[in-house]
Amino acid sequence: MTPACSIVLPVYNAAETLPECLESIREQTLADWELIIVDDGSDDGSSKLLSQFAASDQCVTVLSPGRIGLVPAINLGYENTQSDLVARMDADDIMSPTRLQKQVDFLHARLDVDVLATQVKLFPDDVLQEGYREYARWQNECLSPDEIADNIYVESPLANPSVMYRRKIYEQHGPYRDGLFPEDYDFWLRLHAAGIVMEKLPEVLLHWRESPGRATRNDPRFSRNAFDRIRAEYLARDPRILSDRPVVVWGAGRKTRQRVQLIEALGVEISAYIDIDPNKIGGKIKQADVHASNWLDQSPKPFVLNYVTNHGAREVIAAELQEYGYQLGEDYLSVG
Repeated sequence: MTPACSIVLPVYNAAETLPECLESIREQTLADWELIIVDDGSDDGSSKLLSQFAASDQCVTVLSPGRIGLVPAINLGYENTQSDLVARMDADDIMSPTRLQKQVDFLHARLDVDVLATQVKLFPDDVLQEGYREYARWQNECLSPDEIADNIYVESPLANPSVMYRRKIYEQHGPYRDGLFPEDYDFWLRLHAAGIVMEKLPEVLLHWRESPGRATRNDPRFSRNAFDRIRAEYLARDPRILSDRPVVVWGAGRKTRQRVQLIEALGVEISAYIDIDPNKIGGKIKQADVHASNWLDQSPKPFVLNYVTNHGAREVIAAELQEYGYQLGEDYLSVG
């Protein structure tokens, strides 16, 4: 019989955190699941733990292809799932007991939604940095399909190990791509470009572990430059950017100009810049004039890309744009 959902769990040298992760799966209120574990060449005792766990539960399958890397391991896991609903999980995180049941019930009831994440809680407190706390706060506020779509160029709006989606999504738009970029963010951007509806349950159903050895801290695929480049790849193809409306960038500082160069290299022409620095206003960046923000109070409206990332600035700029009649997602977007 086909299980209600399949769980894909790649594992590499996670012996320290695996017991908590696996126990949280075993304790799910939804009993009808299968777990596809891909042991990516672990040599720290993880393999023994996985063999013991699989021996105790016929719903668990362990694949041991050797060291193939994270992205091939994830794709291998998906290729071996049976259910129409597939959940992701990471070996250092913990599911809340009702996670799978609530996601399965939601996706059965809401056929218009194809990807469903949950809110998350970071732990342990003693290693959390303020920037990561702020990211989790921001991500937990991106709930509705519109909020996720309108903010997708800021950061990755979904915590990958909290996500469940329909198998057809992977078959139609997968597999995950392997490269010098975060594979999950690339996948969400790809689904967004294809018009796939993504939503988030307004409830913490995943405890998301932070640690000094976490890949997001150490892997070059998660560097600032990697995020900037993958964002630019999809932003430059966004129909709103490719329309006949002039594209205006809010922010004329050096770091902004460096990030804007990525979309310019992909054919996007910037018609003007906005800044609050009187030393920049009235100048030019390449052939584009730099204006004060009130220049945007015009009709017809250009399309604005807000590249300012200073703490609190995004909200201030959004409020001013809305005063001029600009609508998020229709007339402007924020870019991380």
